[in-house]
Amino acid sequence: MSAPFIFLPGWCLGRGPLNATVESKKGVIFDLPGYGTTPLIHDFMAAADTIAARLAPGTTLAGWSLGAQLALAIAARHPAKVGKLVLIAGTASFVQRDGWPHAMPSAVLAEFTASVAADVEAVLPRFVGNFNRGDARARAVTVELLKLADPRPASETLLTGLDWLRDVDLRDLAPQVQAPTLLIHGAADPLMPLAAGEALAALIPGARLAALDGCAHAPFLSRPDDFRTALHGFLND
Repeated sequence: MSAPFIFLPGWCLGRGPLNATVESKKGVIFDLPGYGTTPLIHDFMAAADTIAARLAPGTTLAGWSLGAQLALAIAARHPAKVGKLVLIAGTASFVQRDGWPHAMPSAVLAEFTASVAADVEAVLPRFVGNFNRGDARARAVTVELLKLADPRPASETLLTGLDWLRDVDLRDLAPQVQAPTLLIHGAADPLMPLAAGEALAALIPGARLAALDGCAHAPFLSRPDDFRTALHGFLND
């Protein structure tokens, strides 16, 4: 019997953009805390531990963007629960820190957070459009993401996620990952630069990195065939 395949979504958009990809692998999406009927948890590591408690031992765990950060923390803190790890558009730190330049300046995230607090519906199309900049199919992928996105969770949930992106630094945890790890990264991702994926892959023992050219932050929609090929090859090793 194959291991369960569990997928953690990214910030704000929910399950919708990922449904087709996850269903093709007979997987299950776990809502992040505060999304759907899942209770909000304010502490990032407590959220990771709560998700880990739901996993069967040896689960194949995947995450996109913020979900990739949670998946990384789960794999490092609960190695028996994660048999294989897939990080899509993942990073150890979303914002720039000493020794970690491959990221968003803190001031830019602070400005975005203020905009979300004021009116997330007005901000969302610009946010999705911006993280698709540089993608060969930028306009089409942006339209598809916005069409597939779930209804927005409460403002408190969105702002908690942005607090995590501001505060969480996983560079010390990444070397503790024991599971075979695949990083799938858009080579043109403006939100999580490829250099961040390369640096994260270097921190995780034995990690592989699949960089998809002409692709930004949503490789499963931008280059679905190449994405599924990379994922299939890793899951069936």
